[in-house]
Amino acid sequence: MALLLYERLCADDRRPSPFCWRARLALAHKGLAPELRAIKFTESDEVAFSGQSRVPVLVDGATVIHDSWAIACHLEDNYPEAPSLFDGPGGRALSRLVNHWVDHSLQRALAPVLAPYVLALALPEDRSYYRRTREAKFGMTMEQLAVRRPALLEALHPVLEPLRQRLAETPFLCGERPAYADYLVFGEFQLARSVCDVDLLGAEEEALRNWRTCMLDLYDGLARSITAFETAA
Repeated sequence: MALLLYERLCADDRRPSPFCWRARLALAHKGLAPELRAIKFTESDEVAFSGQSRVPVLVDGATVIHDSWAIACHLEDNYPEAPSLFDGPGGRALSRLVNHWVDHSLQRALAPVLAPYVLALALPEDRSYYRRTREAKFGMTMEQLAVRRPALLEALHPVLEPLRQRLAETPFLCGERPAYADYLVFGEFQLARSVCDVDLLGAEEEALRNWRTCMLDLYDGLARSITAFETAA
């Protein structure tokens, strides 16, 4: 059955969306290789058939799924013979908790740091849209965000503590092998690597660095296959 995944496009064929990376890695986990269709920020009409305007959108035969969590659940429920993303109902529930933590803690800490970098790498026709929508979201200009970067990075440090604690215990957040909770978190680091030429992890972050390297190596280096800044690799 043909699979088609719509994802976000930036300059130099960069694919920065953390939500789309959640879907990409979930598909790879299941051994599935979709056709990819990248769209600009200003091309939301390309996914209007899904009933909304955001990516990722997965077309699986006659079924259309939007939202990265819904895509992961669809893959788990419809491809049960492939490796599990959650390892059972309890794992699915805990992954949902991680999903909420990433969206409401990790992403909120990282997004204002990375927004000026994303703007710099947005396609020219997308920059006005991106600036307008993100400045409305953060309540300040991109230039003001850039000035606040040191303070924002300092605020990020305690947010990463649960990851440090867990990765001191096991190679992956999910244990000895990666699963969907790892993909949820890694999407944010892949966004940073895609747009930022400065590594946001300090030299002392050995556990996080080792985990990030392992995630980049998964599935024949899938996450390394896109244009990115290797300083954050």
